[in-house]
Amino acid sequence: MFLFAASEASAETRVFIIANQSDGYGVDQCLAKGDKCGAHAALSYCKSREFAQASSYRRVDPDEITGSVPKAGGNCARGICDEYVAITCQR
Repeated sequence: MFLFAASEASAETRVFIIANQSDGYGVDQCLAKGDKCGAHAALSYCKSREFAQASSYRRVDPDEITGSVPKAGGNCARGICDEYVAITCQR
């Protein structure tokens, strides 16, 4: 008698929060706005961390990030505030 046990493959998902810094090429705006032009940048980011794909990317308000970054006003220098992007990667 043979016993066959099948295990369901589970996809690992991880959300990376990164600083949205202007690079002069507009990639930061593509990521922050979720525009199609940010897809390649998000995919490259995920692949550099050994994930297969980027399932989403968007701007994240600092208030959405619990205890990780200063609240609005605390991370502003000369009136320019840091912005953050969430990239969701999957294996």
